[in-house]
Amino acid sequence: MHVSIEQADRAIAAARRKAVELGTQMCIAVVDSGGVLKAFERMDDAWVGSIDIAMKKAKTAVFFGMPTGQIGKLSQPGGPLYGIEHSNDGLITFPGGLPIVDADGVMIGAIGVSGSAVENDHAVAQAGVETLGVWDLPEHPWRT
Repeated sequence: MHVSIEQADRAIAAARRKAVELGTQMCIAVVDSGGVLKAFERMDDAWVGSIDIAMKKAKTAVFFGMPTGQIGKLSQPGGPLYGIEHSNDGLITFPGGLPIVDADGVMIGAIGVSGSAVENDHAVAQAGVETLGVWDLPEHPWRT
């Protein structure tokens, strides 16, 4: 099962609203469960370099079924995933990418956000996921 275009559009709209609230410009990518780009938005004045980062954050989150920030903690020198960012044509292992899981607990895609401090990237991605109504599942270990 894949994230629908309607879900992707809603996630991007909610993420954009959060970015505006934070006073920042973002690139926002939504990928389906196979890591293929479903929807994308580059807000006015968002960094061009953030386009690739947002897409790779979304891809990283869906490939491994966890937030990119969590992968980052595991990929530090000496960690069990050290060097993982060099796989899969490049991954991003800092916050801003979150899986999108449906009400049945099935991962249907992911969102990736880039363009600000990683704390803002994560908050904007979280806003995108929360609007789909799946964030409240208690088994999500990445809830903040």
